Amino acid sequence: MRKDNNTFRVSPVFILPEHQGKGFAQKVFSMIEDIYNDAVIWELDTILQEQGNCYLYEKLGYQKTGEIKEINEKMTIVYYEKRLISFLS
Repeated sequence: MRKDNNTFRVSPVFILPEHQGKGFAQKVFSMIEDIYNDAVIWELDTILQEQGNCYLYEKLGYQKTGEIKEINEKMTIVYYEKRLISFLS
């Protein structure tokens, strides 16, 4: 989802459990970034307690913004962004 001219937001991506760990999520993110190659900033959020999600996003270059939202004692939303540097020739 495009938030403004250069900032895009990734909605949740779900991979069936039997297909997790096979690189599908990485491929999806690569395809998204290729399609929307004018993006400078990508944003997303996830559940902090879902350590696999946090690991994946950090592996893909996303960094925690420091913004968190506690839903309850068992669920905290953590916000990430990935800033891309584009070089003009």
